[in-house]
Amino acid sequence: MHEQFLLFGATGDLAAGQVVPALANLLRDRLLPPAFRLHAVAKTRFDSDDAFRNWLGERIRKRTGDAADPDALRELLRRTGYTAVDLSRPEALAAGLQVKPEGGLLSYLAVPPDLFVPIAQGLKQAGLLEDPARLMLEKPIGRDLASACAINAAIAQCVPESRVFRLDHYLGKATVQNLLALRFGNTLLEAVWSRRWIERVDILVAETAGVDGREQYYSRYGALRDMVQNHMLQLLCLIAMEPPSALDADTVRDHKLTVLRALRSFSSDTVREESVRGVYQAGVVGAQAVDGFTQLPGQSIETFVALRAHIDNWRWAGVPFHLVTGKRLATRSTQVLVTFKPVSHWLFEKPHRAQATPDRLLIRLQPEENVELQLMSSLAGPEWGAMELQPLSLNLSMPPTRRRRIAYERLFLDALNGRHALFVRDDEVEAAWRWIDSVDAAWRAAQYEPLPYVAGSWGPAEARPFLPASARVSA
Repeated sequence: MHEQFLLFGATGDLAAGQVVPALANLLRDRLLPPAFRLHAVAKTRFDSDDAFRNWLGERIRKRTGDAADPDALRELLRRTGYTAVDLSRPEALAAGLQVKPEGGLLSYLAVPPDLFVPIAQGLKQAGLLEDPARLMLEKPIGRDLASACAINAAIAQCVPESRVFRLDHYLGKATVQNLLALRFGNTLLEAVWSRRWIERVDILVAETAGVDGREQYYSRYGALRDMVQNHMLQLLCLIAMEPPSALDADTVRDHKLTVLRALRSFSSDTVREESVRGVYQAGVVGAQAVDGFTQLPGQSIETFVALRAHIDNWRWAGVPFHLVTGKRLATRSTQVLVTFKPVSHWLFEKPHRAQATPDRLLIRLQPEENVELQLMSSLAGPEWGAMELQPLSLNLSMPPTRRRRIAYERLFLDALNGRHALFVRDDEVEAAWRWIDSVDAAWRAAQYEPLPYVAGSWGPAEARPFLPASARVSA
């Protein structure tokens, strides 16, 4: 396991909200090497390392409260040094980084993608990417296929793919990993996981938060590039991939790549029927009035997107995959809902066949992690004249008292140990962007501008058919 962690973007929200607390938890549980050191790098200047440590510690306490163990955080900060440098200048980085790579060095870039290449080049010039050093990148990689290819090519000049770790934190969630266990560890699901038995698949990432504080980033990316390109397509791949022969990194990633390449491209002729763009207006979220998203002159940015994706292969031909994500929606929820086809012959008087609830597998990722199998069960007692069925939910989750590691803890452990299975390969990134670019090109060709929706709703009215069953009821 590598002993040194070089954190770029150390003054950002991600560092205080996720990265440093995750490392503190690993240190508390004695999962990091005894000589572990954290080197923090950003452009903000502090008077001393102690000034940075005090500032970061206070910021973490304000953001995470009791979630960060105070003793572990104190010990991690004691092991932390800070360097202020211009991240956009490779020469300045090479000169300013006073880090020795002994014991193995993992460099983590929690910065915008336009800084990936200059930082990697600076690390290369400083001799900090020599074997066995590793480089970890926070997605998204670029903002379209061309920029992603350029970044991947430039990174490859600095460090081989075998030592690059592209992080999508959704892949570190216990429930996301459980998708593989559910699919490939159970005969019941293995037998019905195809177009013959599945009606539709819904992937929903709903946020009550707005774009506040991220306007500059969002004005370049929007919901399509921010959420669909990485998190949602990774979920789709795990649901749709063929059974791998083994769970080693390359085999799993090869199978995900096959799914991405089978995604049907969008066209301007059908894009209005197969997608919905939206932008939130002023409204009420959680009993609090909120402002709308302000488009800059000439700007066309969506804060809501709904897509009907089609996978053109034998297993999934004809099964729609609905991908829906948005800001300022009615509730905060991330879920995967697999809806099975109705039984071939309906025997029961109540409910009528048309009103019968189909079997569903519901996988919740947030706000709580949960797995439910929804089946139909008899409500009748022996004195009833007719058998009546009603939906029954079977809880398949682990007991809530059992502690699960947060996503970043698991991913940092894997990267420090050199395990690639939960990270994204360069060709995966490019295949995902190729499909996303087809959506964006179809929108532009059809002159499809974002539709307004009230904050606190479930998006534009046109998106209702794209929503999973639980959201359609309240939409």
